Amino acid sequence: MRRFNPDALKKLIYSTLERKGADAGSCFHVSEAVVQASLRGVDSHGISLFPHYCAALQAGRINPHPRFRLVRAGAGAAVFDADHGFGQHAGAAAMQAAVDSAKECGVGAVSVKNSSHFGAAAYYGMQAARQDCLGLCFTNTNDIVLAFNATKPFFGTNPVCLAAPMADEEPFTLDMATSGLSMNKIRNCIRTGAFPAAGQAYDKEGKETRNPEAVRSLGPAGGYKGYGLGMMVELFCGMLTGGPVGPEIIPVGERLDRPRYLSQFFAAVSVACFQEPQAFAARLQAVANAVRALPRADPDIPVMIPGDPEKHCRRQRLVTGIPVDDALYRSFLNIDEAFAGTLM
Repeated sequence: MRRFNPDALKKLIYSTLERKGADAGSCFHVSEAVVQASLRGVDSHGISLFPHYCAALQAGRINPHPRFRLVRAGAGAAVFDADHGFGQHAGAAAMQAAVDSAKECGVGAVSVKNSSHFGAAAYYGMQAARQDCLGLCFTNTNDIVLAFNATKPFFGTNPVCLAAPMADEEPFTLDMATSGLSMNKIRNCIRTGAFPAAGQAYDKEGKETRNPEAVRSLGPAGGYKGYGLGMMVELFCGMLTGGPVGPEIIPVGERLDRPRYLSQFFAAVSVACFQEPQAFAARLQAVANAVRALPRADPDIPVMIPGDPEKHCRRQRLVTGIPVDDALYRSFLNIDEAFAGTLM
């Protein structure tokens, strides 16, 4: 399998978006976010999304020069209008506004409207954690996930993310969809010829399928519990902003000339308002190490905390590069043949 050099790839993604008319902030955050996600092994939300972003930019869905508008709604609260720009750019700006409020007030919360797909939520959570804050972020998506005991979907994969600073390693990061799978993983299955896990994907009749081409909806993670979390996310996103929810949102691959009006929510909690940040990070490090040291039920599988698989993958891929299958590689070359020069 071919492998991209992460640094070279990041630079070419930036310059490609720049040539397509995107502003500097958009170029920076999209390139950083997709490469970071792929380095961490989150291939469903990494570089595989870049061709779609280019198509959405060209078709008019994404505003290449958004005029962000932040309106203070309280001492530690704000509403952020993303002006249909790249979700990565808007998300990073909104999370920084939340962090700035947290440094002043202890807690900062920013509700985002008129946004677009923002990729992997961990990008924003870790942004807050690196500034001695707990970072929390949500986004809504269109109706993909079956309501519990229903044959039709209503809410999206609606991920939740929490990140926190650690003393001796990258931040603790829990980043999970409230569905068992993401639809981007289904698209990756179609591209690579793989099959979705049993009990996770459903056809247009609401019946389980292992054929990725037939998938029209996903199952909630943990049954009714994941379904409940997905609805919780929607309360913070579409409901709080007054934006569209579930079935009202345009699916990611349809009508690329139309904005999706996605809603997101970002919050930051300043650790320093509760205890000395170094003490917190050291204690979280000690707790993580204690969990990892627990006796193993299977001696060949390590005991891990959330984010450990991604950290392990990142260490490997920084050395070996980001793997790219043939279909995705061709789509990069269709954008610019110069991407051939970013291979390891």
